[in-house]
Formats: sequence, C-alpha cells, structure tokens
Amino acid sequence: MKRKMLLISNSTNFGEAYLGWPRPHIKTFLNSTTAKEILFIPYAGINLSDQGLEASYDTYENRVATVFKELGTTIRSIHRCDDPVKAITEAQAIAVGGGNTFHLVYMMHKLGMMKPIRERVLEGVPYMGWSAGSNVACPSLKTTNDMPVIEPESFDCLNLVPFQINPHYLDANPQGHGGETREQRILEFLVVNPQMYVVGLREACLLQIENNTLTLTGPKPVRIFKHNEAIREISNSDELQFLMK
Repeated sequence: MKRKMLLISNSTNFGEAYLGWPRPHIKTFLNSTTAKEILFIPYAGINLSDQGLEASYDTYENRVATVFKELGTTIRSIHRCDDPVKAITEAQAIAVGGGNTFHLVYMMHKLGMMKPIRERVLEGVPYMGWSAGSNVACPSLKTTNDMPVIEPESFDCLNLVPFQINPHYLDANPQGHGGETREQRILEFLVVNPQMYVVGLREACLLQIENNTLTLTGPKPVRIFKHNEAIREISNSDELQFLMK
C-alpha cells in the first residue's frame, strides 16, 4: 500500500513561532517528495475575525504559506478552487491544518472531499496534517479534543491509518480542574469501540508512515490504549508496527 504521511500532534509549542518545532521535519518530508505545490485544506479554521481573533481562510492560508515558502514550497488553498474534487485529483501533495475537527469534517463531507483524498493518498500522494489534520487521517473523529460546534454528515474520516490518534495528549488535568482526564475520556471511547487502538500523541511528537511502516519522532513516548489491555508507553526506539495491522 502506497502511503507517505506525516501526522503531527500540534503546530506550535508555547512561546514558539507558528509551525516552529515541526518545521525541520516538514522540510525533510517535503524534500523526500517531488511536490512543488501543496494543496492546503484550511477548513478546521473558523472565522472569528469579528471577535478580533483568528480571521478567514485567507488569513490561515497566508500564515501557512509564509512558513512553507521558507521551506521552498508554495501553498494553494482549496477554498480558492472552484472545483475542490478536481483540485484534489490534480494535487502534488496535501496538507490539512489544525483547528476544530468537527468543522473540518463537516466541510470535507459537504464538499465531497473524503473519498478523493483517501484515493490520492493511497496512490502515493504525500499527506501531512497537524492536530485536526492528524485526527482526520484516522477512521473517525471520535478521539478529537474539540467541541462539536457543528454536526457533520458523518463522523467517518479518511481511514488512512487503522488506529485512532488523540493529538495534544495530556497526562493530567490543569490544576484545579475537576473534570475527566484525557485518559478517562479515551477509556470511555474504548468501551464502545473495543476493537480500536488509540495513540495518545503528545505535543512536539509526530508519526510518519512510509508505505506500511510506522515510526515515531519526538522527545516523548506515545501512550497506547486498547480495551482490556494495560496502557503502554512506547518511545521512538520501540516497535510500533503492530498498530498497522
């Protein structure tokens, strides 16, 4: 199976520039491809410009394009394309940005993007995503951390990997917060989805898939969850291939 994927937990560490920590990994990934232009999917972003916050898809596109220009690659955002499906079929590579996963999945279903993106990536077109863009590579969005601000046609996602990712994985709640931990939420998911593995992908970490080979890069281990199995901590020197079966 032809797959070339970079699944990044988070775009930015505290105090860093946007896409700061993953920039060298993105550059290495892009240099291993022949792509000169990346089709960017901005739909995890929501327009909050009237509140003085993150603005439109144009703003998101420009923010990402500035970084990728430094890496020697241009960005074309799909929101500028009259025919999104045609843009996907012609894409040299695909990047899906972070934000709200529910909104991203809503738009991808609405515009008929799920099937053509999956087909292109399985043909070998390079795919990268961060945060929501990693979550949407999974079978479903059910392990996102995001608020369901909009109802997608389906929770089904690209199903490019046979496991779920929980990006931005945290080991504990903020001080003074009495709600469920991330671990508890994932264990709840596994009660009703017992066949699935969940990868708790900590920040400043990423997963890379080359054909059917899965590797972890980053200074922290991932947490591996499976129903009725002990939670495992797996570092980048350990075997992860069982997740691809």
